[in-house]
Amino acid sequence: MQTPILEMRQITKEFPGVRALDNVTFSVKRGEIHCLVGENGAGKSILMKVLSGVYPYGSYSGEILIDGQPQRFFSIADSERVGIGIIYQELALVPEMTVYENIFLGHEVSRNGIIDWNETIRRADEMLRKVRLTVNPAAKIRDLGVGKQQLVEIAKALSREVRILILDEPTAALNEDDSENLLNLLRELRDQGVTCILISHKLKEVLSVADTVTVLRDGKTVCTLDAHKGEVNEQALIRNMVGREITNIYPPRNHQPGDEVVLELRNWTVYSAEAGRYLLRDVNLQVRRGEIVGLAGLMGAGRTELALSLFGNAPGYRVSGELWLKGRKREFRHPREAIAAGMAYVSEDRKAKGLILIQDVRQNITLANLRALANKGVIDRNAEIQVAEEYRKSLNIKTPTIEQQVVNLSGGNQQKVCLGKWLFVRPDVLILDEPTRGIDVGAKYEIYQLMNRLVEDGMSIIMISSELPEVLGMSDRVYVVSGGRIKGDLPIAVATQEKIMALAVDY
Repeated sequence: MQTPILEMRQITKEFPGVRALDNVTFSVKRGEIHCLVGENGAGKSILMKVLSGVYPYGSYSGEILIDGQPQRFFSIADSERVGIGIIYQELALVPEMTVYENIFLGHEVSRNGIIDWNETIRRADEMLRKVRLTVNPAAKIRDLGVGKQQLVEIAKALSREVRILILDEPTAALNEDDSENLLNLLRELRDQGVTCILISHKLKEVLSVADTVTVLRDGKTVCTLDAHKGEVNEQALIRNMVGREITNIYPPRNHQPGDEVVLELRNWTVYSAEAGRYLLRDVNLQVRRGEIVGLAGLMGAGRTELALSLFGNAPGYRVSGELWLKGRKREFRHPREAIAAGMAYVSEDRKAKGLILIQDVRQNITLANLRALANKGVIDRNAEIQVAEEYRKSLNIKTPTIEQQVVNLSGGNQQKVCLGKWLFVRPDVLILDEPTRGIDVGAKYEIYQLMNRLVEDGMSIIMISSELPEVLGMSDRVYVVSGGRIKGDLPIAVATQEKIMALAVDY
């Protein structure tokens, strides 16, 4: 039997008060795509950080073997020397540098101590061809889309002659076309002998590319499944990930929206001075009480720009048209005015724009509505603790204490904190921008259940999502945005993926 290219034996990693990995065993065959799945907080990213030397030898117990030989990685550089490369969800590129500078950053091509830029550009072009990316190597990273930046990251790893390529949620911020392009590239790399370890919450991707799947739950190895033996299917993955059956990923809702129009836009037009163009033109939209309205469209269609313009958080935007909220015509020049009027916006980028990561759960949950806790300008700490505890329990936020820094929580629990922060302002209209991006199927289900409870209590929700099954599974009605315009308003009874995509690409 062939020796696995990678074995991790009885890996245990502890943080103060938490055992993140508990005797995890993980084995990867040479030249396969091995998917690592599990709920947020299961330990997937931590296991890969142990493998890549982010958590150095001595900070964990257990053994790592490459080609059957024990390894001790004291840094990322040590793991790179044996051919391990890791690409995180948050890309590690320098925006102001060129593509070729980024690809060879840290291992520059030099002769006699002087960087050979001509050879660097030649080799960079060679790496770009390997990942099927047609861009000028001299282009700045900041001028590339996220999908192309992801391919530059892979080219960067290949330039170091990587043998084991680890990708942590590589498609979380990509549209469907870029995601499929990336998955096809992984298949090509596998055929060229590169072993790939893919962490993904998108089960459709896992089912599409996996040769083998390992499931982690609560820091332990649950099982390893062989796709070639027919062991990998959606229900098996969900059952092993969450420890129970989930027969319907989108929970049923026994509620019909009311007739009252809570939010209405009339000829809503947005011009960006910075971009020098119109972002939205003549948008007409209605949201009724107790309704989930889905906003679908391709990346760059204008969905997030619409949310920002509604919430008064649009520096450099020139807005015209009418916004009616609860029967009153409104103009919001700042988010605090929108909040005071009964609106809330959960950003698509929870880490950069939704949370203060170095603050704790308590501070983040109460941040948007501190006035409700203040007496003569002084925060009532006991009241703040009570509020944070209520949302921790009601949203099932998994944290040892509300004093835990948010940066130490899993992605799904960070998203719940973000939701708690905006629910505390008690909005009438809640805008959710990619509410389940980068979180696991179990946490998604909990968020879907929460959305159902909120609309049953009379709240109205606008949900922006790039995942069409999610749009169809959770919406009462779907608006399709394309080129800054509303191209269609589909009742959920007649909406299909094909109809949405046909409208989304119709400029």
